[in-house]
Amino acid sequence: MSYQCILTEVSQGVGIITLNRPEVMNALNATLCREVGEAVDRFEADEAVGCIIITGGNQVFAAGADIKEMKDQSFADLHRQDFPRIQRDCWRAIEDARKPVIAAVAGFALGGGCELTMACDFIIAADSAKFGQPEIAIGTMPGAGGTQRLTKAIGKAKAMEMCLTGRMMDAEEAERAGLIARIVPAETLAEQALKTASKIASMSQPAVMLIKESVNMAVSCSLDDGMRFERRAFEATFAFEDCSEGMNAFAEKRKPVFKNR
Repeated sequence: MSYQCILTEVSQGVGIITLNRPEVMNALNATLCREVGEAVDRFEADEAVGCIIITGGNQVFAAGADIKEMKDQSFADLHRQDFPRIQRDCWRAIEDARKPVIAAVAGFALGGGCELTMACDFIIAADSAKFGQPEIAIGTMPGAGGTQRLTKAIGKAKAMEMCLTGRMMDAEEAERAGLIARIVPAETLAEQALKTASKIASMSQPAVMLIKESVNMAVSCSLDDGMRFERRAFEATFAFEDCSEGMNAFAEKRKPVFKNR
């Protein structure tokens, strides 16, 4: 498919979505958000794809929402227009995807860009990455999860400080705080993200989906409920042909051949 604001490709079983508005540091507008959601849905439906990466390339992830597109809007305009719905649908496409979605982040991930990374399942960051919610500096506030997902990820104190001051967090602090999974050299970001994603894509996809669902359950339910869900999910894997294949391969000291069933 042809897109205006993103590039897409499939490599090693991984669907790669690259934000592509370099002239405005990948600022998020309605078209970009709509296209990201559509691309995630397309990769979700593609049996050749086992994992998805969203990236902005090696220089910048996204510097925030497109302020020029928003600056003349009134409350009534925002309430009526499509952009909030399009943005919500984009985030929902990422969250509802059963396949893992990885954010590969270099440079700035600010405002809506930071919120987009947090909608993904985990973040691999270049050592150049900087995260922040600077909306307060222009007299507004985060509107796509910045006060909610950031608080869940790094705790109330840090999230409150960052949202109230607009301070940016570098990759090292983000890793210590638990916002990102790991840091890699900027020049190897694309390679390392693809290596991780292709490894996930090579696993049994039914098991991958159950693991993703189980980890997400841990965020929204009690430990007792989560443990019950995990136990039932674990038991369910024994109905998979891939589980039998994986255990037999382990016993026979060979590499398993998963068929995703």
